[in-house]
Amino acid sequence: MLQEKRVVTCFMESGGEILILRRSGEVGSYRGRWAGVSGYIESSADEQALTEIEEETGLGRGEMELLKKGEPLAVEDEGLGIRWVVHPYLFRIKDRDKIRIDWEHKEARWIKPEDIEHYQTVPKLKEALSRVL
Repeated sequence: MLQEKRVVTCFMESGGEILILRRSGEVGSYRGRWAGVSGYIESSADEQALTEIEEETGLGRGEMELLKKGEPLAVEDEGLGIRWVVHPYLFRIKDRDKIRIDWEHKEARWIKPEDIEHYQTVPKLKEALSRVL
């Protein structure tokens, strides 16, 4: 029986590119893999999305605009014994130079959405992204 965990994954868009973040060695799972801004849902998914963006990028709520909220995606990881329920979001940001990543990530990169398949990502990141593009 897999344990279910609800998470948000937020994609930040600017100039036709999206931001992906490389997870640091300090995080609990998928270290070194590329991901969007993500975190466990502790309140509502919408509220959590904004909280995670503030924590992980330093951007305030007035510096982004919600473009799309996608249908939740189930991702089963037998190895971890977890069934993730991923709530994907797409936000447009005004100034990408303001992004300041925190300890959860060691690298940030802006890529064309179609190039996501060239990165070693957390499970089904491409599918989550396709739900908001």
